[in-house]
Amino acid sequence: MPTLTIPIDDDLYDKVQIHSWVKWSKVAQEGIRKRKILEIYIRNKTVSKEDADFCEMNDWHPVDELPMKQELIEKIQKIDKNSYVTVNKVSDIFK
Repeated sequence: MPTLTIPIDDDLYDKVQIHSWVKWSKVAQEGIRKRKILEIYIRNKTVSKEDADFCEMNDWHPVDELPMKQELIEKIQKIDKNSYVTVNKVSDIFK
């Protein structure tokens, strides 16, 4: 299997060393795969079955990386925050 060497600065190296139990090669592989899936999703608006399984296993989807649509932001901002009721106990919900 080919390898990839990535230079990092001393500060990041020290932080990585603190978490010696982490398999950093696995973290990098997953990050690269997520990037590949995202690029394909942006181009084709679809995810293959194999990639979908990977996404499900990692609780991630490429749409998570896309910026929120302006219409959704406006809808959220319009919500009347005073229409909510504060609940102190679960039984208060059923009154």
